Amino acid sequence: MANLQSFAAWIGDYAGVVAEQADYLTDLDRAIGDADHGSNMQRGMARAARLADEEEFTAIDAYLKKVGMSLVSNVGGASGPLYGTFFLRMGGALAGVEEAGAEEVGAALRAGVEGILARGKAEVGDKTMYDAWSPALDAFDAAVGAGGDLAGALAAAAEAAAKGRDGTEDLVARKGRASYLGERSRGHIDPGATSSTMLLESAARTLA
Repeated sequence: MANLQSFAAWIGDYAGVVAEQADYLTDLDRAIGDADHGSNMQRGMARAARLADEEEFTAIDAYLKKVGMSLVSNVGGASGPLYGTFFLRMGGALAGVEEAGAEEVGAALRAGVEGILARGKAEVGDKTMYDAWSPALDAFDAAVGAGGDLAGALAAAAEAAAKGRDGTEDLVARKGRASYLGERSRGHIDPGATSSTMLLESAARTLA
C-alpha cells in the first residue's frame, strides 16, 4: 500500500532520475523538438521534490495537487502543463485515500493520463508521451485483473511503457514541434515518452 510518504519518495526518486538523465532527455529533444526537455524537467522536478521538506502535508491528494501546481509553474514548454495536469488529476482521484492499493493507484494513474489527453488530444501512434502511457495503463489493469498486487502492476506498467517508448522511434510525429519535421522525425525516440517511462519506473521502485 502506498501512503503519503511513499508518494513523496516517488517524487524525490523521480527528481533524482531526471537530474541524472537531463542531458539525455535534452539530446532526445534536440533531435525533434526545442532541446529543453531535460533542463525543463530537471528544474521543475527539483522544485517539486523540495515541497515535502518545505511544507507539512497530511493528505496524499493535497500533496500531489501541490506537486502538479508546482510543475505547471516551473516547467516550460508543453511538459509543464502536461505533467502538472497529470499530478493534479492524480491528486483528485486520491481524495480521502490514506493508503492506496493497486485499485486506487490504477484509478489515479488513469485519471492523470486522462488529464494529459484532455490537454494534448493525442492518440496512440502520434509519437508522444501517450505512446508510453497507453500500453502502461493496459498492462497495469491486466496485471490487477490477473490478481497481481500493486508492485506487480507497476512493474508491468513500467515494462509496457518502455516498449511503447522504444516503439516511438519508428513513428512519424503527428503532434507538436516534431510534427513539423514530417518523415525526418522517424528514427528518434520521443523525449516525452522517455520521461514518462522514467516516471513509471520510479513509481515501481517507490510506491509498492
